Amino acid sequence: MPKRVLQGVVVSDKGEKTVVVKVERRFTHPVMKKTVRRSKNYHAHDEANAAKVGQTVFIEECRPFSKLKTWKLVEGEAAPAVESGEAA
Repeated sequence: MPKRVLQGVVVSDKGEKTVVVKVERRFTHPVMKKTVRRSKNYHAHDEANAAKVGQTVFIEECRPFSKLKTWKLVEGEAAPAVESGEAA
């Protein structure tokens, strides 16, 4: 069975070799037929401490590293953070 890969935004990089990634999913409500957004935070293992807050990253399912960490950062697929407030 293939491992799940999710895309999200890093919201915290305070932990040692750990990042918190917010993953947002969209679905149509079964009764209201309106698009609903739900988000969830995942703790992911970041061996190199490379990810920074605001970056869009990919995380992959893996063996448990600790009580909360069962995901790891996919290497080489981190998108650069978008600088806000600057004109192109």
